[in-house]
Amino acid sequence: MSEQLSNEALLDEARLITETGVAARVAQIASPVLRDVGYRLVRVKISSANGMTLQIMAERPDGFMSVNDCEIASTALSPILDLEDPLSQPYHLEMSSPGIDRPLVRISDFTRAIGHEARLELAVMHDGRKRYRGWIEGVEGEGRSALLQLRRMDAKADEEADVKIPLSDIDDARLVLTDALIRESLNAGKLALQNDGEPQSNEDAGSETPQPVRKGPGRFAMRNQMKPRPLQNDGLRKSRGPASPKR
Repeated sequence: MSEQLSNEALLDEARLITETGVAARVAQIASPVLRDVGYRLVRVKISSANGMTLQIMAERPDGFMSVNDCEIASTALSPILDLEDPLSQPYHLEMSSPGIDRPLVRISDFTRAIGHEARLELAVMHDGRKRYRGWIEGVEGEGRSALLQLRRMDAKADEEADVKIPLSDIDDARLVLTDALIRESLNAGKLALQNDGEPQSNEDAGSETPQPVRKGPGRFAMRNQMKPRPLQNDGLRKSRGPASPKR
């Protein structure tokens, strides 16, 4: 029961680093849909790939996202996005896991990342700089008033290596792919595999970017006469709706 409550709390945990503009509108639509099927939104990204690609990154409360999880999330999201129609042109919907070198958007993300290296981009200047790289040592406080404890790896002899950065000042944060991070992710993935019997997409240690495991056309692709590439190239179907998972 306590584990269930813990998962519920993680599902309801607010993101501190969020999107702006159209991506924020998509996030507003996607977040409660994902919550209802047991996942939490990590990030929404809109790019010009394949004309326009809408990447929705999600995860389970334990931080993993399998191929089957992406199928469930994509199936739940596709009709809602078609109904709400947040984008003004045809797009390809891409469900993705966070990846090993994942974005950090919640306090629990930073807490899980203690001991690992991260890159930060700040929205405002902090001690005369906006970019930081170092090891996460801890988190003080709660909510947007929380402080991130970071040990700078580029600090000079006359500079303080240990800094405290308000999480509310962070515009972008992500883990740096290191051997230690890969080992930890592989071990956690093996444990998750034992628990539910399915390989976890976060175990793709050979990539420094989130790995898309589910693709499909969005926004009534056929009605807008979008010409998706053949199935064998990018896993897109010619009909409206989600496609088979990309292996």
